[in-house]
Parts: sequence; C-alpha cells; structure tokens
Amino acid sequence: MNKLMPWVSVLVILPEAFAQTDLRGKVFVFPRESSIDHVTLITKLEKPLKNLTLCLRAYSDLSRAYSLFSYNIYSKDNELLVFKNRIGEYSLYIGKAKVTVRATEEFPSPVHICTSWESSTGIVEFWVNGKPLVKRGLKQGYSVGAYPKIVLGQEQDSYGGGFDKSQSFMGEIGDLYMWDSVLSPEEILLVYQGSSLINPTILDWQALKYETKGYVIVKPMVWG
Repeated sequence: MNKLMPWVSVLVILPEAFAQTDLRGKVFVFPRESSIDHVTLITKLEKPLKNLTLCLRAYSDLSRAYSLFSYNIYSKDNELLVFKNRIGEYSLYIGKAKVTVRATEEFPSPVHICTSWESSTGIVEFWVNGKPLVKRGLKQGYSVGAYPKIVLGQEQDSYGGGFDKSQSFMGEIGDLYMWDSVLSPEEILLVYQGSSLINPTILDWQALKYETKGYVIVKPMVWG
C-alpha cells in the first residue's frame, strides 16, 4: 500500500499545476535578462484561427528589441508573434511574415497594446494606449495554426524553446486577453479602460492556465 502513495500524490498535484487562476490586479514579473525564464500559457485551441485580437499591458525599461507574445505551432516558428523592435516600434508576425507600426510613446512608461488580424482582408490593427495606429495588411487568406505553444518572456525559435537572451523580456506583463474575433473600436476602448464585459475566448487573465519556468514572480500591479 505504501508503494502506491507517491503515485497518488502525483495524481493529486498535477491538475493543480494548471488550475485556472484569477490574476486580476497582478502581473508576471521578469526581473532579469535570461535565456531560461518564461511563462507558458495553456489553452485548448483545436481549430485554426481566421481572426484574432490580443491585448496586454506591459512595463519595461528595455530600449532594445524583445518579444511580448510568442505563439508557435509544432512545424513553424513565428506563427504569431508580437515583438517590440525599439521604443515606439512594434511588429506583428503571422506565418513568419510581418508588418511594423510606429507609435509616439513616453519611455519608460507602462503601455497597453492591442493588435488584431482578419484573414479575409489581411488587415492588421494596432492600438497603443487606446489610440489606433495606421492599419497594415498581412497574409490575406491565411489561417493561424492550432495546438500552439504560447510563451511570455522569450521568443521561440522552436516549439517551446530556442530562446535567445538578447530577445528576452525584462519587466512586467499583465491584463492579457485573447479572442478568436476582431474586436470593434468600441470594444478595444472598453478593454483599455479595464472593462470585463468582453468575454475572452482563447486566453483570459481572470481564468488563466499557465506554468512558470525559471525566475518569474507574480506580484500586484502597482502601475496600471
């Protein structure tokens, strides 16, 4: 009987590792540059995406390039990537292709970012601190692959790995939500203002499944 107890403990503990957690008012803190530290976001996305919207808040004093959101599928890297190239310059990658937009922003200061993509038109929209940037076009007719590995803090060059310290994020990330639709301008503004009226369909900061690796800490948001 005693020999069975360790297996019973494992069966009890493992489901708790990926329990849904309400992170309202909290952030992931990435306190150092690293090729190890990251958060994996867990979602059951079983169908390719024809439309999407992603929103998050970030606070960093890095002036170099870094990844904000890395979504890979098993056979492709940069399937969906939100990347900050430098102060005021952001890129969205879809299927390895990218567009870049520019915004006026103070540095260093917290930022709220939303980006959306619509397959039928290829139109990409970026909103920075509630303000729309100039639209771009990317991968019209494409479908973003399902069964992703989603990583915060690092840019994936392989499925769940291939990290480069020089592209790592150092700072804080919070209020991350993702939908399988393109939100309207009115809905984007509600999200920016902190409303919970728009129910996320892919990733929900208020019911998030995640796993941390390395030096990543959950702390209260003091700058939102």
